Amino acid sequence: MNELSLSFQDTEWPNKGITHDRLIARAIVFDDEGHFYFVRVERDDDFGRATLIETAGGGVESGEDLEAAVHRELKEELGVQVAIIKKLGLVSDYYNLVHRHNLNHYFLCRIVGKGDKSLTQAEEEDFHLSTLKLSYEEAVAEYGNSSQTKLGKLIANRELPVLNEAKRFLDILPID
Repeated sequence: MNELSLSFQDTEWPNKGITHDRLIARAIVFDDEGHFYFVRVERDDDFGRATLIETAGGGVESGEDLEAAVHRELKEELGVQVAIIKKLGLVSDYYNLVHRHNLNHYFLCRIVGKGDKSLTQAEEEDFHLSTLKLSYEEAVAEYGNSSQTKLGKLIANRELPVLNEAKRFLDILPID
């Protein structure tokens, strides 16, 4: 299977110019029982009040490569150690409200160990991040529920194609 290469425009907010790019490493995370792991985000900020589902991941730090960023972000947000199975691809999207172009590099990762999370203060207090362990069907339904908000729609548009690709890959070539 080839890597995804997708691009989505923000149709929820007017485009008043993009001022910066953000390099992001994200993952579709699964366990040996076939469950997928996401973060639940509860926010009330410039994007509005929303409860959302999102893949774990975040900005790549200076001097860090994409794979190191994935390992760090999954440890921080989900408290897991993972094996990277494959790179799923790149999704380019925009958040017009904050004038940002996101370059989301997605990986498919299997959990190989669990430990403690190490969330930032903002992740705990502003976004109230928590872990969701879901079946594929439950995840698709959660993205549907999140799409009732403008930001949730942007996230679902970006992430559902990647989740679907991961599911197709796992169905064709199960990981032992």
